[in-house]
Amino acid sequence: MHPNPSFRWEDRAAMRDFVREIGFGALFAPTPDGPRVAHVPVVWLDDETIGLHVSRGNGIARHLDGATGLFTVLGPDGYVSPDWYGTGGGEVPTWNYVAVELEGTMRRMDRDALAAMIDALSHEQERRLAPKPEWTTAKMDALRLDQMLGAIVGFRMEVTAWRGTRKLGQNKPEAVRLAAADGVEANGRRAIAHWMRNPE
Repeated sequence: MHPNPSFRWEDRAAMRDFVREIGFGALFAPTPDGPRVAHVPVVWLDDETIGLHVSRGNGIARHLDGATGLFTVLGPDGYVSPDWYGTGGGEVPTWNYVAVELEGTMRRMDRDALAAMIDALSHEQERRLAPKPEWTTAKMDALRLDQMLGAIVGFRMEVTAWRGTRKLGQNKPEAVRLAAADGVEANGRRAIAHWMRNPE
């Protein structure tokens, strides 16, 4: 989390929605071989618990059960040129971004919980594709589904620490922040420009 209190994000409901909307992030954990990361989709199992899975062949998989995990989700980001502030000097280049970090103990799922989590994950993504008919595991050949479930390992993390950052220029006067947002958007970073214009 960014050390400047101006950028701290503490609204858990909003962070939960942010993680749900992106649905993908990086899971970091210690291993005997050093820190490792897996890039994985995620789904909320309840308001305080995320579910995710990794390939059985991923070296991190055998070290996750009982480990403290750190799951990070990075949202829109973009470079900010000092020229865009229009203040005539005294500013430095920076990078604006939105990110959430979730920390907690990892617990391995049994096969039934893994199957339910995969159903929840696919439902979360498939519902966004409406009016396309929703894909479900019921459409799969049972043997193939069994093979696919055997190739992955599911984990749940009960989130014990939430850290959010919205670094959007909130420490600048509004006119300066909005001028920078125009520059960021003109540079092709529309999503972070939108956040800069709507930092609350």
